[in-house]
Amino acid sequence: MMHDVGPWRQQKNGTLQSGYISTTISGRYAPMKPLPPIIFEQTLLSEATPGMMDFLWAKGWRHFGREFFRYSISFDDDGQRVIQPLRLDLTKFELSKSQRRVLRKNADLSVKFVPASLHDEVCEMFQRHKSRFVTNIPDHLSNFLGDEPGLLIPCHECQVWCHDRLIAASFLEASDTAGSGVYGIFEPEFSERSLGVFTMLSEIRWCLERGLRYYYSGYATREPSHYDYKKKFSCLEIYDWASESWAPFIPRSAG
Repeated sequence: MMHDVGPWRQQKNGTLQSGYISTTISGRYAPMKPLPPIIFEQTLLSEATPGMMDFLWAKGWRHFGREFFRYSISFDDDGQRVIQPLRLDLTKFELSKSQRRVLRKNADLSVKFVPASLHDEVCEMFQRHKSRFVTNIPDHLSNFLGDEPGLLIPCHECQVWCHDRLIAASFLEASDTAGSGVYGIFEPEFSERSLGVFTMLSEIRWCLERGLRYYYSGYATREPSHYDYKKKFSCLEIYDWASESWAPFIPRSAG
């Protein structure tokens, strides 16, 4: 369902809402950045083809198990946030200096891709990983993968090993032309290794080796957030809700 929102209005508490990013003001109106079309769609699917997934990913859809969804706005304690679906055009991908440092830092680790499953080792790691969160704390890894990972489309687990210990894992779905990162976790004691970036780079390499065109890296927000590390990849594109098309990401400092 898509709704165009009307002009903003001033509420009694001094908060501007409905049409523009909210902010607190003191007794006067102020111009605000306009919101995109308000979109909140969700559905359940019992089956999906690789071609269908390509179409859905390209339209900003994501899914956890059989639950498919896309939305242009989210809300948290700081107010409204504009959701920005992200993808990389892998034909133009280049490593940044910081990403090369992450690879060098983790050169002693081994990476292995296996069919995704909810095995004990990764589920127990997830419980330790989620201790990093203070809000919106998920219950179980199945919240993101469903009860049967790979039920609709092949799902791969990127395992990162330090000697004989599994210290990070991420989950990647793939069609014939694209890969889509689902979720990533790591052991909190290894946080200095930047394993979230490292597993993304490992997934990108996997996609490149198979000649895939796009890598969908989830989403960030237009406003600063803890997802901003996803904006530091080359050839990044952002889905524009108004035009329903993808455009190159322009960093704030460059715009």
